[in-house]
Amino acid sequence: MIMTYKIITDSTTDLSDAYMAAHDVVMLGLTVTLDETTYQTVGLDRLTSDVLLEKMAAGAKPVTSQINVGQFSETFKSVIHSGNDVLYLGFSSGLSGTYQSAEMAKQLVLDEIPSARITTVDTLAAASGEGYLVKEAVKLRDNGASLDEVVAAMQDLIPRLRSWVMADDLYHLARGGRISKTAATVGTLVNIKPIIDVDPEGQLRQVGKIRGKKKALKTLVTNTLTDFDPAYPHVMVGYSGEPDVAEEVKAELLQSNLITEVTLTPLGPTIATHTGTGTIAIFSIGRTQRL
Repeated sequence: MIMTYKIITDSTTDLSDAYMAAHDVVMLGLTVTLDETTYQTVGLDRLTSDVLLEKMAAGAKPVTSQINVGQFSETFKSVIHSGNDVLYLGFSSGLSGTYQSAEMAKQLVLDEIPSARITTVDTLAAASGEGYLVKEAVKLRDNGASLDEVVAAMQDLIPRLRSWVMADDLYHLARGGRISKTAATVGTLVNIKPIIDVDPEGQLRQVGKIRGKKKALKTLVTNTLTDFDPAYPHVMVGYSGEPDVAEEVKAELLQSNLITEVTLTPLGPTIATHTGTGTIAIFSIGRTQRL
């Protein structure tokens, strides 16, 4: 029997259920607890970002939970019993314990089924950055690439993935421990917008402070075009609320002759929990590895 492989990933990719179904990708969901109720982030009854942001604006303080070992174990075994190998592309280990849960599940399943092949890849990315990598993996698989070839491609792309983020609501960054409460208060008063990227370890870091939203967004676009790899002319833009602002960023990106396609994707509830409304994030592939 010829073994094939199934791609598995997380709801933090911000890819739609329809995309996952159309491209035969398994998506596992993190959960969000809101007003003492725990919501799923996949499926028909999932929590939407619009509902989440509305409740956050009214004062709700949601909490996210990672995918647990049991969920991974069940999914891995189901794929293996169906005659497929497993390729898991996971949410950054620098931002969540989800990837560690997958690693633990992998060992448990291999103890039970030693002949299984389970390959786990830490994308060191989040939101549409993680989604970008999943979409590239899907393209390669659909073009006949083997599991090993897809993994090699991911190992090349992951260090070159650029994630440039502007957070508009500083109080949610403070609540998540990204900045101090004092910095959030002062920054809000003087209209400071932090510029954030993802470091080589997959963790968020503040790399700049820009006064004024328009200037901050311009900085994101400029940073994206710096060291841009024209072999990957597709750019993804994530946003929480304010789709009109995302459209403006898209239009500006398309003014560059390096970019042929820009996909706009709402930030899912897991990520939006930590950013609040008004966040814009641009994801692309650079020529060199990020530092």
